[in-house]
Amino acid sequence: MPKKLLLLPPLSASSTLRAPRARPAARPAMNAARTGYRVFSANSTAACTELAKRITERLGAELGKSVVYQETNGETRVEIKESVRGQDIFIIQTIPRDVNTAVMELLITAYALKTACARNIIGVIPYFPYSKQSKMRKRGSIVCKLLASMLAKAGLTHIITMDLHQKEIQGFFSFPVDNLRASPFLLQYIQEEVRSHQQIPPLSSKETLCSFSLIPNYRNAVIVAKSPDAAKRAQSYAERLRLGLAVIHGEAQCTELDMDDGRHSPPMVKNATVHPGLELPLMMAKEKPPITVVGDVGGRIAIIVDDIIDDVESFVAAAEILKERGAYKIYVMATHGILSAEAPRLIEESSIDEVVVTNTVPHEVQKLQCPKIKTVDISLILSEAIRRIHNGESMAYLFRNITVDD
Repeated sequence: MPKKLLLLPPLSASSTLRAPRARPAARPAMNAARTGYRVFSANSTAACTELAKRITERLGAELGKSVVYQETNGETRVEIKESVRGQDIFIIQTIPRDVNTAVMELLITAYALKTACARNIIGVIPYFPYSKQSKMRKRGSIVCKLLASMLAKAGLTHIITMDLHQKEIQGFFSFPVDNLRASPFLLQYIQEEVRSHQQIPPLSSKETLCSFSLIPNYRNAVIVAKSPDAAKRAQSYAERLRLGLAVIHGEAQCTELDMDDGRHSPPMVKNATVHPGLELPLMMAKEKPPITVVGDVGGRIAIIVDDIIDDVESFVAAAEILKERGAYKIYVMATHGILSAEAPRLIEESSIDEVVVTNTVPHEVQKLQCPKIKTVDISLILSEAIRRIHNGESMAYLFRNITVDD
């Protein structure tokens, strides 16, 4: 049977074969490319912008243009003076004595940058406020968790801080928190002059903040914890410096663990009826032993270490005890030198020879009142953290040899 041939209709003039039309190139996603970063200060006062200026100098960048001021009625107003669309924004906020105003400045600045379409908003808060209110006390509240929620709501996506009072505070946040350590800088202060350390670039002639001085004969020193709560931090210093450890313990100390936490609420009522089958064991009241120093400090240099030095009365009392036990020189080292109230006067009149703190908190006024206060600059590690976060690099380099207990 003959096969039938399938004949195609002839092509018309308008139906000539054409090359397939090229598809237009896909548009890049909005803000997909990293366009840069900017560093802003959430406070316009000279004392609070000093750290921000040091960080930007190390980064080779300029401080972002913004205005932060207080209205006549006490309200905080923030004005961003340049475009931040699609950029990584770092807000540096050092906490002065007026803590609540500083918190509002940070929140409003973050929200202003969020509404200006910033890509990421990273808060650089060297001293995190309200960090001591991270536990439930009596019928109070965990204010630190409230502040963490407020910062997230304002638009922050990341936080860089230093030596949190309690490391568990990081769990209050719904975004990453990098808790840097100042101990390498304080350990370096104990051991050597800053100019002999090759990894830290030399400061310019106008940078007189770092008044480093070598602690003489530090091998004859002993690291002291002024309370059992600070023993872990002191042990970390002692092990790294290969020095002895001493702990002050006794009734002169009042720690957070001794505060009433309200577990007996509601208050006991006299002649209250108790279920006949319910007999709970009674918790015995605490009775502190007489004050003692566990460890030998006689004829040695005593170095008291802690994370915050605010109310210095406990440090002054510890210095007096160490002096009675034979210590001939006493240093106090802490990350955050808040030094509120009469702290400069009390330090000047005490047995403390030197107080060494970092510049996480501005304290230039206190230094003028008390020449015993010395400052260590930590802008290097903060600037390196900013650079690594912006470039998407690992932060592990900044946590070398840092253990869980540090």
